[in-house]
Amino acid sequence: MTETIAHIRQALKGFYPDSETAALARLILEHVSRMPFHRLLLGKDKDLSSSQKRRIEEIVSGLRERQPIQYLLGEETFLGLTLKVTPDVLIPRPETGDLVRLVHQELSGQAPRVLDIGTGSGCVALALAHLLPQAHLTAIDISEAALRVAQENAARLQVRVHFERVDILAPEALQALLPLGPFDAIVSNPPYVREQEREEMDANVVDHEPAIALFVPDDDPLRFYRAIARIGRSLLKPGGALYFEINSHLGAETRALLIQENYTGIRLLHDQFGLERILTARKDI
Repeated sequence: MTETIAHIRQALKGFYPDSETAALARLILEHVSRMPFHRLLLGKDKDLSSSQKRRIEEIVSGLRERQPIQYLLGEETFLGLTLKVTPDVLIPRPETGDLVRLVHQELSGQAPRVLDIGTGSGCVALALAHLLPQAHLTAIDISEAALRVAQENAARLQVRVHFERVDILAPEALQALLPLGPFDAIVSNPPYVREQEREEMDANVVDHEPAIALFVPDDDPLRFYRAIARIGRSLLKPGGALYFEINSHLGAETRALLIQENYTGIRLLHDQFGLERILTARKDI
């Protein structure tokens, strides 16, 4: 097995730092063999089948093209859940886990009705369904392809989430959602990266993850927050809350928008990296 590890690291040399090639080699081998790395180190290359070796070469080739490892493996772990991911959905991020943990903390012990807007892979809704087994989860997205991935993840994890295709920016969005509510909480990690920030991002994100789930116009970067806040006035129960993941550069602006939309109890919170990434607000009772 050490020869295979050396082969992977050599094939990726110059494309990634040495420390990263070591981590990638471990991920690839664990995924292809479905065995923990410490057990793999006790084996030899003959333990890998010809199909497994071909799969390793496919993944390495994709990495040399700067494709995200999560898409090449077809999965990512999020809050202990293994989720299918494809180029139709964003790869779940650790900071989104901070958002889910906050919602879980504040709704624990209840049977809340929760709406997840822009569900993508379903990571937020599925994690909440797992953490809050008494909750009633509804998740929406504009992308039919993303919804198929989310539904497959729900089936894999055997959790119940109601999925609907809804364009939250469309005039008819409220009418589509009213029969599914009212909700105790609306959670969303909508597109929030300004076009002007595109050049600051890693190429493997810009080139491979769905732009529709990432970018917003420079002249209207809060368009999704505004739409959700306005719809939330009708969809939330009295005392219900909004939970947002936000652009860390636009915390003050997003807070001001929610004040303008007559929300109270607004809190701007830091994620695990120390960035202003989470914003929550409450509808008046």
